[in-house]
Amino acid sequence: MGVVYNVFLATFCAIGSFLFGYDSGIIASIITFDSFKSFISNPGSYDSLSGAVVSTFTGGCFLGAALAGWTNDKLGRIRTVQIGAVLALWGCAMQSGANNFACMLVGRIVAGFAIGVLSMTVPLYNTETAPPKHRGFMVGLAQQMIGIGFIVANWVGYGCQYLKGNAQWRLPLGLQLAPALLLLVGSPFMPQSPRWLIEHGRDEEALAVVRKLHGASTDAQRAADQEFAEMQATIKAELLVRSRSLSDLWATRGMLRRTLVAVGVQVFGQFSGINVINYFGPSMYKALGLSAGQSLLVQGIYGAVGPITNFFFITLILDTVGRKKPLMFGAGSFVVTYSILTAIVASFPPDESGNHAAQRAGIAMIFLTSIFFSVSFGPVSWVLASEVFPTRTRSIGTSFATCANWAFNVLFSQVSNIAINNISWRYYLVFICLNFVDFIIIGLFFPETKGRTLEEMAEIFGDEVDAHDVLESAHVHDKLDHDKLENKST
Repeated sequence: MGVVYNVFLATFCAIGSFLFGYDSGIIASIITFDSFKSFISNPGSYDSLSGAVVSTFTGGCFLGAALAGWTNDKLGRIRTVQIGAVLALWGCAMQSGANNFACMLVGRIVAGFAIGVLSMTVPLYNTETAPPKHRGFMVGLAQQMIGIGFIVANWVGYGCQYLKGNAQWRLPLGLQLAPALLLLVGSPFMPQSPRWLIEHGRDEEALAVVRKLHGASTDAQRAADQEFAEMQATIKAELLVRSRSLSDLWATRGMLRRTLVAVGVQVFGQFSGINVINYFGPSMYKALGLSAGQSLLVQGIYGAVGPITNFFFITLILDTVGRKKPLMFGAGSFVVTYSILTAIVASFPPDESGNHAAQRAGIAMIFLTSIFFSVSFGPVSWVLASEVFPTRTRSIGTSFATCANWAFNVLFSQVSNIAINNISWRYYLVFICLNFVDFIIIGLFFPETKGRTLEEMAEIFGDEVDAHDVLESAHVHDKLDHDKLENKST
């Protein structure tokens, strides 16, 4: 019962990730629609304006992820999810009902702000409520729901190309309101993070949540009490040395390593180029010689490949093989796929060659990139970035790492469409070089964290001060003070 409840809870929370995937997929279709091009009053600079549609959203995501670090600490995980859902409703309504391009951009920023909040909070919440042996799977559900959102968006976009007028792009944007509303309505029934409750002195509520997460059997309750005791001891110790300063993320060698790993895995996920394909896949297929309709169809099929692969990976493999090996495999694989894609586009330019075999091979490389991402950076980046930090800095640390993700997302979303249209295959050389460097860095500096409790990360990262030692010292200090008072009274 405990595992079933955990999976349901993690999946429901990941509706926030579904919104992320849906927007990423639907905007790739919308920017190819003639009705949307007509809506933008300056078609002569459409490449830069369509890039702005994408980058304003990702810019909003950056700001949302930054704010969510504070709201998660101050208001809690559930309240932050609710804030994200409300902002998503507002932003999606503005986009769907926009009467000019400026209104569209404002809606994109607001919706992006919401996704930034949710993209940071969903893996954080799932990390803190998942049992250690299933944490990879539970947190990996965030990436799974991103993929499902992407599938839905691609096929909605494919169907909406046959609509007439502005309904062609207004309808798919408006459909985002449904999952946002579902998340808002259902969030009050989600239990608060037990670690956040302990932080705020609500230990009895935290114990009740831990017991509920473990299940009702005697063995499960015994395991719940044991986990709660360790959780309570560690968090109470950390509170003795807690600071709200951002500089805590690099105050010690152990914390600096944690921060570099969390930021690195998020940024390296962007270096995979997966969001370039997600946002501008139809443009990439056009560069391979496909028509607009064919591009949308292929994008729809492409969207299903990653989530299916991701599901089997997080279910059967991730918590067995760990974090480091999949990341190295992913970075190495991207070097190969982008090298082949570069060679194909360079050797068989679509304007000069009608080689259908080359086109199919190019599409295959894009599909393989999605598959390799789904067994590496896709799920692992969310898991690793949220599990490496101690409780006292987990919220702000996850926020900082997610902001780094969105910062590079903004960069790639703004320049990619222009680069694909102007320098073609040369743009893919960037990803070959980046992933080669990633492979080396991961192999040399990234630790393995599978199967360890969140409270055991101090050992992995070599923290200078162990939380249990701090707590023991605090108990000794309190006892001395108590003895002094007794001596004075006598």
